[in-house]
Amino acid sequence: MATITAAMVKELREKTGAGMMDCKAALKENAGDMEAAVDWLRAKGLSKAAKKAGRVAAEGLIGMSGDDKAVALVEVNSETDFVARNPAFQDMVTEIAAAAIGAKGDLDKLGAAGYGSKSATVADTLKEMIGSIGENMTLRRTAYLAADNGVVATYMHNQASPGLGKIGVVVALESTGDPEAVKTFGKQVAMHIAAANPQSVDTDSLDQDLVERERAVLTEQAKESGKPEEVIAKMVEGRLRKFYEEVVLLQQPFVHDPDNTVAKAMEAAGNDVGSPIKITGFYRFALGEGIDKGESDFAAEVAAAASGS
Repeated sequence: MATITAAMVKELREKTGAGMMDCKAALKENAGDMEAAVDWLRAKGLSKAAKKAGRVAAEGLIGMSGDDKAVALVEVNSETDFVARNPAFQDMVTEIAAAAIGAKGDLDKLGAAGYGSKSATVADTLKEMIGSIGENMTLRRTAYLAADNGVVATYMHNQASPGLGKIGVVVALESTGDPEAVKTFGKQVAMHIAAANPQSVDTDSLDQDLVERERAVLTEQAKESGKPEEVIAKMVEGRLRKFYEEVVLLQQPFVHDPDNTVAKAMEAAGNDVGSPIKITGFYRFALGEGIDKGESDFAAEVAAAASGS
């Protein structure tokens, strides 16, 4: 039987992130063959991941990677904020965000992408991390934004470390003005988006289903006034304008200067940088938004943890 040394166990732990006893068992099962032990742990990790997959993962981190011309966002979820503070988890999200540049917003492509310098894919690495840490994790979404004739500005809120946080925003701005000045204004816009959560850049790009649902609600409310149809129609249009001010980026009051809209601030910034500025798109990822966390039974969770399930 091959002799399993502490150095071998350490090397396997560094390669896989698995626990010490699991690494020792893997080496014993595979007569000290390092590559076979890695595969054995990966298979074991997949088994563990299947057990965890039913658990709600709504914590985690938003990851961001890129430069002034192109930026990618990812959301990687875990079950607890404790895991989100784990350096190994943070390193993984950083690597996934770097890989997301090549995926250009395609989640399936990102899952199949290579992970760093390793031969494993992003999806395989995530499953290995589930087996190592013991929590369900998901690669929930990704986005990509580029600016050929301008800059992509970013903002990360509640930053845990560079490029990682709770709310990530990227915004593309077209302009031939001074790039650094455009980027500075873009950072302000990104911060505004983080705070105000607009749904679109302008009215034309707003989801028309959302507009029609709002129109239907406003119409029913206006009918309660008992006024004539033509008056009701005007009331609805007036209230829709107010709705647009709440959800359309360019019509929102600019958080850095509430007396002006974002559109007016953009016009003024264009004069300052020496060329008009146009906001062409944005993405805002807020950690866990839209995930139904459900009702938890704390006593049951403690019992499950105590039993090791």
